Amino acid sequence: MKTDQSIDEKLVEAYLSGDQKALAALVKRWHKLFCDKAYWLVKDKDAAKDIAQDSWTVIISKIESLKDPKQFKFWAYRIVCNKATDWLRIKSKSQKQSISYEFEIKKEDKDYSENENLKLRLSNAIKALPYNQKMVVQLFYIEAYSLKQISDLLQISIGTAKSRLFHAREKLKTELKNKDKY
Repeated sequence: MKTDQSIDEKLVEAYLSGDQKALAALVKRWHKLFCDKAYWLVKDKDAAKDIAQDSWTVIISKIESLKDPKQFKFWAYRIVCNKATDWLRIKSKSQKQSISYEFEIKKEDKDYSENENLKLRLSNAIKALPYNQKMVVQLFYIEAYSLKQISDLLQISIGTAKSRLFHAREKLKTELKNKDKY
């Protein structure tokens, strides 16, 4: 990992010194990963590509403000996450009604097995979490990031990451228990 950080550090410093090839190397090194991260968040390939492209625009315009070039990965991922969040906010405003309608249709479908129903309920319960808690849950359980990595990526303390994970679990337990009663 330290080698990766030193590669990033050298490329960032070279770009800041005027080497355009260093920027091309950074893009080649990170663009697909940015697309993958954006896709993981938004679940739309075209939007993920647009988000990654928009992120590069921000990265290039603000790279001079990066205090520690070794932290390029975390800094750039944060930009990608912020762009994806903006896209999700805009999309969610127009889709809130259709999502609840689709859930009702699926809920009434008798062909779902108990396991599929549980997965659907859990997925919807996770979607209903506040954004900060949802991000920590997804990073911890789906992406298998450690709490330290999550705290670095989201630029929060480890204690805050633990707290968000704890509260998210509690909300999920409550939500799933409430659904069992109906």
